[in-house]
Amino acid sequence: MADNTNIITAEHLVKRFDEVVAVDDVSFSVKAGEIFAFLGPNGAGKSTTIKMLTTLLRPTSGEIRINGFDPVSQQHQARHSFGIVFQDPSLDDELTAWENLEFHGVLYGVEKSLRRTRITELLQFVELTDRKDSLVKTFSGGMKRRLEIARGLIHHPTILFLDEPTIGLDPQTRNHIWQYLLELNRDEKMTIFFSTHYMEEADRSAQRIAVIDQGKIVASGTPQSLKDETKTATLEDAFLSLTGKEIREEAAAAGGHMRAWHTSARR
Repeated sequence: MADNTNIITAEHLVKRFDEVVAVDDVSFSVKAGEIFAFLGPNGAGKSTTIKMLTTLLRPTSGEIRINGFDPVSQQHQARHSFGIVFQDPSLDDELTAWENLEFHGVLYGVEKSLRRTRITELLQFVELTDRKDSLVKTFSGGMKRRLEIARGLIHHPTILFLDEPTIGLDPQTRNHIWQYLLELNRDEKMTIFFSTHYMEEADRSAQRIAVIDQGKIVASGTPQSLKDETKTATLEDAFLSLTGKEIREEAAAAGGHMRAWHTSARR
């Protein structure tokens, strides 16, 4: 259950790439312990916003606070406040599950004895203990996603960002992963900020939703309030009512986010 403290705030956030305004005067807040969904069509500005929140892109203007820290001027403190599961696969396939977690723990400066304990706990949590010594290249897509969630939790963050965490997974695996996430939110009061194109995930799991389109927040509220506002029966219908029905092309990625992340995390 969320409390009344805002753990994420974005105020008048703008990001320009030359003449293109990818994020246009966006403001929102997320309460501590809340499950918050960030929805939008392809190219709407979701991933760009998440990259700004997680120190991977510098805003053109506006202010962000992550657990009280400025991701621009206080990158180190901000990064220790959150974990992240990227949309694109980012594990090292030539390392074992244990080695991937060990490497990430070293990057975050987790002390050795605590790191080993934490890895053991997380592998058990995502039900990969029996595959801890297997190379990641032998894992299924669902197993890799579970390992990425474990990796994002290695430093015991307060916030977990997930950019389309269940994309390409079968319904059984998607449900399994959401069981883990809801357990984290319930038992550790972890704030979860996620984007998804699966409207039923947002409808079932999110306590509040913000919908972004063409770089602007066009609606926000609970899943039910968005359906009431648009006089629709499902969140998918509400989403289409708010953003239109034309097919969108995926915007060009800002590029190299995982490479930039690992390079900067070593500093």
